[in-house]
Amino acid sequence: MRVHVVSDVHGNSRDLARAGDGADALICLGDLVLFLDYADHTRGIFADLFGAENADRIVELRTARRFEEAREFGAELWAGAARAAGEEQFDRRSAIEEAVRKQYAELFAAFPQPTYATYGNVDIPHLWAEYAQQGTTVLDGERVEIGGRVFGFVGGGLRSPMRTPYEIDDETYAAKIAALGEVDVVCTHIPPAVPELCYDTVARRFERGSSALLDAIHTTRPRYALFGHVHQPLAQRMRIGMTECVNVGHFAATGRPWALQW
Repeated sequence: MRVHVVSDVHGNSRDLARAGDGADALICLGDLVLFLDYADHTRGIFADLFGAENADRIVELRTARRFEEAREFGAELWAGAARAAGEEQFDRRSAIEEAVRKQYAELFAAFPQPTYATYGNVDIPHLWAEYAQQGTTVLDGERVEIGGRVFGFVGGGLRSPMRTPYEIDDETYAAKIAALGEVDVVCTHIPPAVPELCYDTVARRFERGSSALLDAIHTTRPRYALFGHVHQPLAQRMRIGMTECVNVGHFAATGRPWALQW
């Protein structure tokens, strides 16, 4: 049995269409949406709406951890868009959702069959049911058997200064982890709360990892813990007790899935 695993797709539908080649199934650990491309500021929903120069500025502020200034700058841009469109006719949420829908239509169409997927922190979960085609199974706080092994899935991220769309509180996230019970492979978007797995060497900051996930790894001892979220991790993999913890890679940049075979 061979399973390919991807995470942090961020709009890369071209390579996603080939990600299942040679595998019995594809697993996607979320972040399908490309809102702001930190490597190429001309790409993504933000640049489409406000231009590359404004994308340059907001990336600069976020990279410097000046999150409050970034939010104020973003608010000014949205206010300007509202004035240009007419206050009564403009809806920020609708503008973002329309752009996300375009990306989801293309990305979900690229999924091979079968695909098992969970949400990332930049995804909009309530839209997934509209685009998940036959052969794509969406799981969050749920288990599924693949090739005789039990896989558990938990999507989303924890609260952060970035305030991305699918961030949840620690207690809700922990409850979803607990609902999995004992599994052979635990699949999440975010890593366990281990500094080496949470530190991004390019962004030069720690992303939020889950203490509940780390506790579950110690307690239930799955064979593998698979995740993404941290694009350039200090450590891509490490062993915690009996569990091999693996960041499956920044698929948007590499276009290559990580392979699990048994």
